[in-house]
Order: sequence, then C-alpha cells, then structure tokens
Amino acid sequence: MKLQIQFQALLLFVGVLVNSVGAYIGVNIGTDVTNLPPPVEIVAILRAHQITHVRLFDSDARILNALSATGIQVHVSVTNQEVLGIGESTSAAATWISKNIAAYLPSTNITAISVGSEVLTSLPNAAPILFSAMSNLHKALVASNLNDRVKISTPFAMDVIPNPFPPSTANFNSTFNTTIFQILQFLKNTKSFYTVNAYPYYEYVKSNGIFPLEYALFKPLSSVKQIVDPNTLFHYDNMYDALIDAVYNSIAALNFSGIPVVVTETGWPWFGGATEPDATLGNAETYINNLIRRVANESGPPSQRSFPIHTYIYELFNEDKRGGDVSERSWGLVFANGSTVYDLSLSDGSEDDVNGSVSVFCIARQGAEESGLRDGINWACGPGRANCGPVQEGRACYMPDTLQNHASFAYNDYYQKMRGAGGTCDFGGTAVITSVDPSYGSCRFTGSSNSSTSGPFPSPAFGPVGPSSGSSRNVDIFRFGILFAVNALLYLLGVNTRDIL
Repeated sequence: MKLQIQFQALLLFVGVLVNSVGAYIGVNIGTDVTNLPPPVEIVAILRAHQITHVRLFDSDARILNALSATGIQVHVSVTNQEVLGIGESTSAAATWISKNIAAYLPSTNITAISVGSEVLTSLPNAAPILFSAMSNLHKALVASNLNDRVKISTPFAMDVIPNPFPPSTANFNSTFNTTIFQILQFLKNTKSFYTVNAYPYYEYVKSNGIFPLEYALFKPLSSVKQIVDPNTLFHYDNMYDALIDAVYNSIAALNFSGIPVVVTETGWPWFGGATEPDATLGNAETYINNLIRRVANESGPPSQRSFPIHTYIYELFNEDKRGGDVSERSWGLVFANGSTVYDLSLSDGSEDDVNGSVSVFCIARQGAEESGLRDGINWACGPGRANCGPVQEGRACYMPDTLQNHASFAYNDYYQKMRGAGGTCDFGGTAVITSVDPSYGSCRFTGSSNSSTSGPFPSPAFGPVGPSSGSSRNVDIFRFGILFAVNALLYLLGVNTRDIL
C-alpha cells in the first residue's frame, strides 16, 4: 500500500511536469454585448477555436456552469466593487469563495482569481484594502483546501511603472511601494504570479512618435530603428517584450525574484474614431497574429528568457455597450454570431495546417419544441434562402426523417452563407453552435472539411501551440523522455509496475 501511494505521488509529479510544458494564449470574455450569445454558444465558439484558457471579468454563474466538464481553465474575477467588502471582512471573503469557487469545482476548472482590476490606479480609495482582500480570499481557499488548486493575484496597469523605458531602470511608482511590496510578498509565499494589463497600443499612442509603429506591432525594425537598452545592451525588437521586462525589473528593484509575470490583458482595437488613426483592422490583425507567434516561441523577455509569457487577449467579443472612445467597443476577435472580425492564424510555418481552419456549425438544439423547429425550417428554406434540396425525400440528407435532422441541415446552410453578413444561429432559440461536424454518410454539411459546397470558414484556432522549434513532436519527445525516465527509475528501484497498478 505504501508503495502504491508513493507511485501515485510520482505519477502526480510527472503530470505536473508534462502539463507545465508550453506557454498559453487565453482570451478575456466581457459581457457588455447587445446580442451576447447564450453561454452554451460561447463555449461552442471557444471549442471551435481551441481556446483552452479564459478569463472572466466577474464570476458569471451562467458562463461558469456552461464551462463545466469542458476542461477549459478559467480565471475568474472579484469586481472592483466587491474588493472593499472582502478586504474588510473575512466572512465576506469566505462567502465569496464558497459561492463563486467551491460551488463549481472540480467540474468547472477554475484555476485563478483576479482581485479587482487596476485597483491602485483606477480605484485609489480601495488601494489600502487590496492586500487584505487578497489575504482574506487566500485564507478562505486554505479553509476549503483549495489553495493549491486556485491562485490569487491582482492585475496591475502599466501606469504603476511611470517610466518603463529603458526597462533596466524601471521602478514602481513610490507612492504604491508599500502596497506593492506586500502583494509581491504574498505572491511569493503563495507561489502565485504577478498579473499585468500590458497594451502596446496605448504606450505607442502616448509616445507621440518616439517609438515606431512597427515596434508596437512586432514588425521587423530597420537598422536605424533598433531599440536597445543602453544599460544592458539588450535588443528589443518589440514593445511587448520591453514592457514585460520593465515589470520584471521593477519587481527586482523591490528585491523579489522568481515571480512569473502573466499578462491578463493585451490587444489592439480594430476600429476607432477620428482621433484614433491607429485603431485599424489591419493593425489589429497584425498585432494579434504576431502576438500569438511571439507567445508560442516559449521564451520570456530578454532579461528572463526562462519565463514564457502566458497571455490573455482582450477580448473575445466587441463590447458595444461600453462607453468612452469609439475604440473601446472594437477590441473583439469574433462577432456575436461567431464569425471572426479578421483572419487569425496560429501557423508558425513549421508544419502544414490541415485545411488551415477549424469549422463551426449551426444545428438544431436538442429538446427544442417541434413547432419551433417547423417554424425555423420554413423560414430557413423560405426567406432565409437556404439550400434545402438535400433534405428532400430520396436525397442524401433526407434520412433520418426527423425534424431535428432536417432543421440542423437547413439552419447550418443558412448560417454558413449569411453569418459574414450578420446572420445568426438562433432561430427562435431552437439552434446552437457546435464545433462537431454533423455530416454523416453521404450527407455533407456546408462548412465540413469534406463538403463539396464551399462556405465561409472561421479562422484557425488561437489556443496554445507548440514550441518555437516548430513542432508538437518536441513536446511529445519531452513527455516520452519523462515517462522513460520514470520507468528507468522504477526499474533501478526494483519495482514492477504490474505489482502496483
């Protein structure tokens, strides 16, 4: 029995090693959207794009329930309005953990909590209580035996570092030093991470032409535009790395090390007002795709190469209800109907993509009312101009002769043809988006990789990809090496795995 326990512990250790491989790209999900899709459709969109990490700006119960059993890692948030109450009351913190974390684990894979967002700079009156709020929440996690599973941090704005360039001389604003020191000690003690909202878009705009646009967009720099830190002689070929290094150097200035930096928000607006000339579709597409390639190369910034830069893109949907500048409503990767705002590509050029895309389909919702399905079919095949010929008797998609099947084909044909023009997958609540190809036999649904009917495809997945060496084969080799080493160790110890499995 003792040997079995030891072996299980060894397997757990191996699992941690294997799963720690690879930097990840996640996405923020905001809900200030006029036509926000139902949570089940949001999850379908995430799966269609192979997104494995999401961050919520609150602890939305409907979305957390929809994420159940998906395996997607979820980063939830305490809102700024909740920080004061939690910081002043341990019982309030315990209640929050019970209601928003413990109630969903382990089915919903919650792994982290953001305590507020940019509290020091956006909510100064809550700044003195921020550390207490983090501490109270951690105590509640310990009491629930969840502290090893769920980490706590608080996203800082880059504004807490007044002069981020050159990175080697960066320091936190001394006004916040006491609070930041307490938080860094907390992060170190709890083996958590420093989180930051890093936006090269805003830094570029503020620089008033000091830095070239190419530098902010990860584009190659000419020899006369090279950015070099005069103290370390580190070359920075993009602003993103420089900002992250400014954070690491600011942390080091307070005598802390070994605390990884995770970027909780970054992105580029694809549309702006008259005073926002750099908020363009082309710039947003360039920034996001280059960001994905940068994160995928597994390395950290020049001063911390061993720390990959885990990153969450801001954001999944365009939050059209937000106020402020025009650009505030134009950061999304996809529209509410699931179609992408611009082309996204994860290819690192090392392997050919199969089709270069991942498809989503619009099908009839299980359990939908028959009357609703009939109305949906009649509309899709009539005003919606879907091609419903294949579901006619004797044709390829007629069997099985059910409303569910016929509606799925009609809905999907309409959706694939019209979503680029704003068509939605709703049909009076009788439809749902799925990433599972519903094609069968000789019945091919529009959008299938084997479909003879061309249709608009969503862009390639933007979830985690392999290391910069160019292939997931390297990860497989690494995992094989670990398993081989474990077996070799057991052999040397004279352990027969058949005796303990």
